[in-house]
Amino acid sequence: MIETRLLVDADNHLGEGPLWDVKEERLYWIDSTAAEIYRCRADGSEVERFFVPHHIGSMALREQGGAVVALANGLHFYDFEKQTVQLIADPESDDPETRFNDGKVDRRGRFIAGTMAYDFDRYEADRGQRSTRSGALYRLDTNGTVTRLDGGISCSNGPCWSPDNRTLYSTDTYDKQMYAYDYNVETGAASNRRVFASARGMAGTFDGATVDAEGFIWSALVFGGRILRYAPDGTLDRVVPFPVRNLTSVMFGGPNLDTLYVTTMGRPMWGIPQKERNKGGLFAVTGLGVRGLPEPRFGG
Repeated sequence: MIETRLLVDADNHLGEGPLWDVKEERLYWIDSTAAEIYRCRADGSEVERFFVPHHIGSMALREQGGAVVALANGLHFYDFEKQTVQLIADPESDDPETRFNDGKVDRRGRFIAGTMAYDFDRYEADRGQRSTRSGALYRLDTNGTVTRLDGGISCSNGPCWSPDNRTLYSTDTYDKQMYAYDYNVETGAASNRRVFASARGMAGTFDGATVDAEGFIWSALVFGGRILRYAPDGTLDRVVPFPVRNLTSVMFGGPNLDTLYVTTMGRPMWGIPQKERNKGGLFAVTGLGVRGLPEPRFGG
């Protein structure tokens, strides 16, 4: 039996990026626009909060300790004890209209993260009046080198990989499309982008995503109040209703990797009202009958 429950009443402005670390057995997530990182146990207890100096799009833990954080002003190393950052690179320093958004680590320890038009609300107001395809997808190698993998993206989101490492999935949230790339895990190269699934015609759009141990893709349908599961061939396999309309991302975790953690948004966007009492909270979904895959750490 599927059960969805509020795990932490975090009241996040823009909760994002749930990350279960199998070594620490702790769950991390972020509040993008509040510039905060959270950490707790699998059951939602022992909540800790850390601060970063700018809006944060995503984070990944490092093998050497600390984290890699994708901030509005580039990619940085983060020290949890000192709560300080060290700049690695800012590949879009010449474009104040973009910021880093979602990112994850591949199974060779590289961090893949994309950018988006900075102001989500302004994007909607200006739609059709200016180009917003200024976002891109980047790879941070373990030696600190940054490589641009793709461009022409409005809002890069939801990177995740098939269990065999041959396919990289990534979403353009504004365009309501999920893409698949051929991925070379040995080199980190991504090619042959094609539409994997489309949310056009649906209420809501794709946001954060993860892949389970069976190779099925789970996506948070932001503004749509549902979690979608897609088969590897792109067919819609399952729809899980969700009690909060503006869910933002998903990640399997817990001791058995069978709990789906879900972040949500507490502030309205696109003029869509949010009346749910628990908006901005961290949720846990159990009873789905599947397990996730361990999330790698950044190798640099």
